[in-house]
Amino acid sequence: MNQEQGSEEDWIIEDDVNAPVANTVDGSFESRPWRLLIVDDEADIHAVTRLALNNIVFKGRHLDILSAYSAAEAYELLNREKDINLILLDVVMETDDAGLRLVRRIRDELKNHLVRIVLRTGQPGQAPEKSVIVDYDINDYKTKTELTTQRLFTTVIASLRAYEGLLSIERSRIGLTRILQGSANLYELKSLKEFASGVLNQIGAILDVGADGVLCLSRNVAGMPAGSLKTTIIAATGSYSDLCGLDSLPPDCEWTPIVEKAFSEKKSQFQHPVDVLFIHTRQGHEFAILLTPPWPLAQMQKDLLELFCDRIAAAFDNRYLNEQLQRAQEASVVALTDLAESRDTDTGGHVQRVCKLTNAIAAELKQRNSFPADLTPQFMEMVGIASILHDVGKVATPDAVLLKAGSHDKSERKIMEYHALAGETVLARAATMVDGVSYLTYGSQIAGSHHEHFDGNGYPRHLKGADIPLSARIVAVVDVFDALLHRRPYKEAWTLPATIDYIKARSGTQFDPHVVDALIHYIETARPDWVQAGDS
Repeated sequence: MNQEQGSEEDWIIEDDVNAPVANTVDGSFESRPWRLLIVDDEADIHAVTRLALNNIVFKGRHLDILSAYSAAEAYELLNREKDINLILLDVVMETDDAGLRLVRRIRDELKNHLVRIVLRTGQPGQAPEKSVIVDYDINDYKTKTELTTQRLFTTVIASLRAYEGLLSIERSRIGLTRILQGSANLYELKSLKEFASGVLNQIGAILDVGADGVLCLSRNVAGMPAGSLKTTIIAATGSYSDLCGLDSLPPDCEWTPIVEKAFSEKKSQFQHPVDVLFIHTRQGHEFAILLTPPWPLAQMQKDLLELFCDRIAAAFDNRYLNEQLQRAQEASVVALTDLAESRDTDTGGHVQRVCKLTNAIAAELKQRNSFPADLTPQFMEMVGIASILHDVGKVATPDAVLLKAGSHDKSERKIMEYHALAGETVLARAATMVDGVSYLTYGSQIAGSHHEHFDGNGYPRHLKGADIPLSARIVAVVDVFDALLHRRPYKEAWTLPATIDYIKARSGTQFDPHVVDALIHYIETARPDWVQAGDS
């Protein structure tokens, strides 16, 4: 044994080998032993330390003691083993400051700020306590002569308790971060199924277990008697995926009582191996999320999940209100279109077909990676509905002109063409009353520019090429295509081949060639039943 370390009796006295066992505290989900690393270049130090700590139990967990005989060996072990809780570290080994250098590497290179480090030295003068405590991120600093079995026990327990506290704070930080990230993702989800699946994925991330789960929704809550409530499974993961879409849990399901208890008591139930999170929204909807984590949840995890449930409720209410607002906008768009169509009954289902075909062409262009700057998610979501507003300006056209059979003279044509500016003006004014981009924004673009020609010879402003909004360039093709296929007051329906030939012949002059190609490809490959010649 080297001089720095002295004899066994110098630093640990066998006065109480069977030291008192720490009280076991129930409630922790951890079942793995605490992991302690002894770093010392003397085998005797390892042996006597193991003997002194052999019977320690803290919070129901024993010690798993590892050994390293140099700072270099310890570094490699710590780089490999990420769950070591406490290091008993000698100062003098390969070099006089090997232990101190290892502390720096653990904190700076491995970025491990959780593991607790207790320095032990037989030569305190070589590494003065004051400077070491100030300059190095360590948990304690002991001379080997003062470490009796009882004091070693106290140091280990205090260090493990400190590690547990730091770990709890770190888990809370990670959990809260995941909650914030998860909440942001949930706000972006639209359909109820996507929303529910997102909830299960985020809960699995918070628990860091990838837990199976089933999300149930009690749909009929507000104003409904208890006996009429209906619970539907709207999302499920893992081994429970087959349950998704069922009206209720299977009759023989062992989870039914705990789910019913959660709904009746309106609070979460933690009854491992099945836990149920209860969520109630301000809009009167109730959820029950079933979890089957591999271990009982710690109180910290329960608290985090309850906090996340609050965020889920808020996210659902926002999603619901946003959906209602979107439906209101769509209803307003349809109402405006119905008003315009009431003036021109021969157009029939024209606007519905324009909406479908506009969405189809936009999807085709998206698949081809055409116009990536224009084909945003917002554009893809709104352009179809907005397209039905293309002729809303016709409400300003007199019946004598609008419903005239046969061709129009020059003055009548001027009156007819005014509907583009009229529609654009009305929709643009309405769009200013809504923050951001809305259906009305795209509707204004389409109404004002869908009669522009790609070569600049259209109306009302003689815009050319990319100066014409993409939404209008798409509807320009779709509007003419559908109008030719169906009867109008001034013409009979054309055949599909004749209509396609007409569109092709004007590619690059009246129409954007990319849009024409997308239309033709869609018609030839998808062959939709609703794209056909007819009188309706």
